[in-house]
Amino acid sequence: MKKLGAGIIGTGWVSDEYIKAFEKNPQCDVVAICSRDRVRATAKAAEYHLRDCASFTNPAEMLKEAAIDIVAICTPHNQHVEQAVACARAGKHVIVEKPIAIDLDGLRQLDRTIRAAGVKSVTSFVLRWNPLFENIRAMLDRDLIGKVFYAEVDYLHGVGPQYRLWPWMIKKEYGGSSLLAGGCHAVDAMRWFVRDEAVEVSAYSNTTAANAYQYEYDPNVVAIVRFAGGAVGKVACCLEARMPYVFNIELFGDKGTIRNNQLFTSEWPGQTGWATVPAVLPDSGDVSHHPFQREVDHFVECILNDRESHASVADTYKTHEICLAADLSAAEGRPVRIPLP
Repeated sequence: MKKLGAGIIGTGWVSDEYIKAFEKNPQCDVVAICSRDRVRATAKAAEYHLRDCASFTNPAEMLKEAAIDIVAICTPHNQHVEQAVACARAGKHVIVEKPIAIDLDGLRQLDRTIRAAGVKSVTSFVLRWNPLFENIRAMLDRDLIGKVFYAEVDYLHGVGPQYRLWPWMIKKEYGGSSLLAGGCHAVDAMRWFVRDEAVEVSAYSNTTAANAYQYEYDPNVVAIVRFAGGAVGKVACCLEARMPYVFNIELFGDKGTIRNNQLFTSEWPGQTGWATVPAVLPDSGDVSHHPFQREVDHFVECILNDRESHASVADTYKTHEICLAADLSAAEGRPVRIPLP
């Protein structure tokens, strides 16, 4: 069977993980890399010893290649919509790094285009494939904590000059907002675990007095989310945190509670304390720590079996809508209903 050809747009930090993941998947080959600087694209192909990998400086030219079936978009946030729309219109299946859009118009355009083109898509909420996330979903499937009525998920990460993406991520034009730039992982996790859709968001944001990391938007935000079935959630995102990276998960159900990799459940009548489940935790901001291989393998299976991903653009549209509603609430000082008008 012919292998699926993968194209990569962007040669930054996360592109390495996609190249490695596609190359390790027996159904794929990386056949094209696109960068504004052809030297960087060529160097990236050479770094991974990619044979017959073409280099491009223009995504539109790359998308003309018939050998490309899948494209992974690894560029700054404000380029995602234009590039993903072009991929879909060219008939290419597409992985879009988060956030897939930084405004509502772009989000709606991308969703419409993907649906109309009939291509498969994945939004790279890569933590959905993290082992802890998979364990939590298994606990929920087994009804070990019952119906979740309250959830807290926190993305606490000091994103400063030590990160290569910091110079552009701090600018509103590129980063968008605190939730869009990083906290969307926490918002998506909350949706993934509550298993319901949001109907209202209230949020507050701020920055430190010094704003030492030079953000053009408030880098710290707390959002309270009300879900259709009555559950309430809280997401905190702090990009100025003076502490190691923390991704905190707490789920409170009517039969028990999950705190990261700890479980207490009334289903085990003799339990007297927290049960700890060893797992790989989402406890690092380093992209190489995250399960891109599982994400890519999942997407390839979706393409080969003609089924939609649970992390498709159509699904994760709703995650981004919560983020945009929270940004609007924080800016205007009022609750915001979802869906957005």
